[in-house]
This record gives sequence, C-alpha cells and structure tokens, in this order.
Amino acid sequence: MAGSTAASSNGPKDDQNGTVYEPYRNGDISYVGRECQSIPDRLVHAYAFAAVRLDLSFNRLCTIKGIEHFIQLTELVLDNNALSDPSEFRFNSQLKTLSLNKNCFENLDFLISSIEQCYPTLTFLSLLGNPACPDQITNPDKDDDDYQRYRYYVIHKLRQLRFLDSRAITASERRESRRVGAFMKVARPRLYEAPTWAEEPEDATRFTPLPALSSGSQKKTVYGVLKYKYTGKHSEGNRFIRNDQL
Repeated sequence: MAGSTAASSNGPKDDQNGTVYEPYRNGDISYVGRECQSIPDRLVHAYAFAAVRLDLSFNRLCTIKGIEHFIQLTELVLDNNALSDPSEFRFNSQLKTLSLNKNCFENLDFLISSIEQCYPTLTFLSLLGNPACPDQITNPDKDDDDYQRYRYYVIHKLRQLRFLDSRAITASERRESRRVGAFMKVARPRLYEAPTWAEEPEDATRFTPLPALSSGSQKKTVYGVLKYKYTGKHSEGNRFIRNDQL
C-alpha cells in the first residue's frame, strides 16, 4: 500500500530497550500504554488520514482533542483512560466500533446523546467500568435489574447497535426496549454535601431582625391572663348585656 508505506516512513519512532516502536501498520494505530494525556500531535500529522483503527488504551487520556482529523476510522478503542467529556466526540459516519471501558463518564444521558449524534452507524459499544454504567464490576451496589434497565435505555436510544458491552443484543431485548426503553433512564442521585460556613470572629456583629435577649437587669415582658372589670360611667355597648336582659 502506497498510503501505508508513506505513513510508516514518516511516522514517529521511539527507541525503547533497543527496539524501534512503530505504532502504525496496515491502517491500524496501536499506541497502548504510552502514558500520554492527549492524542500526540505526531500521530495526527503522520497517520490521521490513513488510519482506520485507533487503539489508545491504557494511557492517561483526559481529552481526545484532535480525533476529528481521523476521518477514516471505523474502530476507536479508548479503554482504561481518564476520559469524562462526551462533548469532545466528533462526527464520523463510518465509525462502527467504540470501546470506552474503564473511563470516568458519569452522565449516561449526555454520553448516549453525544454518541447518537456523532456516530450514527455505530454497531458495537462498550461502556463497562464507567460510573454511568451500572455493571457490578465497578458498581457493586447495583444488581442485574439495574443493568438490564440500562441496556433497554441504550438500545432504545442507539437502535442500530448490535452489541452492547461485548454482549449481543437479543431480539427480545430489542422488542422490550421499544416498549419501555424511553422510561429506563438511569438516574444517579447526587450526594448531598452540607454547606460549609466560614467561621466568624467571636466579637463579630451579627444582624438579626429580632431584638436580642435582654440582660437580667432589664425589664422583661411577661404574658399572662388578667381579669378585667369595668367600673366607669360610660356604656360599653352590648358587650355586658346578658340574653335575659334583652
């Protein structure tokens, strides 16, 4: 392949233990376990237009900026990284496989909506090991019912999928997802954090709309019952007229 030869001759090479590291071969880029935090520019410049498969697993990726240059990709593997922002996905009508196992995605609705918009022909998706995925591997407090509800929701949203989390989607799952998938959104309650208040100096003046408690030397208001008897010369109307006097 002319494209393969050109990419290989100009690509990045790392000498490690006396060997030459060549990440590109026949349309595949394997840049695994290199401890990179973003997609290296040299990968983009050398291989972006020739690569059909990109594997960046077991790195420290917290961003995939630059992925938009890999316009020929049909398979993208990003397992075991620190990715958390689905808004960095870019449109690719050719991508069929997306593996995001063991990352930091939390909002399932945002994640699936982004995938739906960016990868309309996706057939394989794996999200195991993310907070957004209620699998019992990383979420031991979840059960099989939680995971099945999650599957119904994802299958309902991404109707072209054939495999979810390395498991084939069955005909019964597809039927059930059409019936209940829209109502199976996985809710993750936020943990309540008590507000923290800055400590005030002991002599700080505090505003209060109520009067402060008075000291012992001041007079205090006392509530009680007082018997009232009118002894004046003026009438108080019908207030003191009994029924037998009318």
